[in-house]
Amino acid sequence: MSIELHRHAGHADVVRELIDGAVGMQDGNTNMPAVEASWWAGHHARLEEIAAAADRALPG
Repeated sequence: MSIELHRHAGHADVVRELIDGAVGMQDGNTNMPAVEASWWAGHHARLEEIAAAADRALPG
């Protein structure tokens, strides 16, 4: 039950981030690594490719 709760809480956090555009714990304390915007763009592109590959691997 604990694992399922954490999974859904993570999904809700992603939805909230999509809605308000904010990431991290709270305003002024994002707890996000200090990296260049270009790193985040590359990270996002890698995740999108992983998701697309997983989708292509599904049967049907």
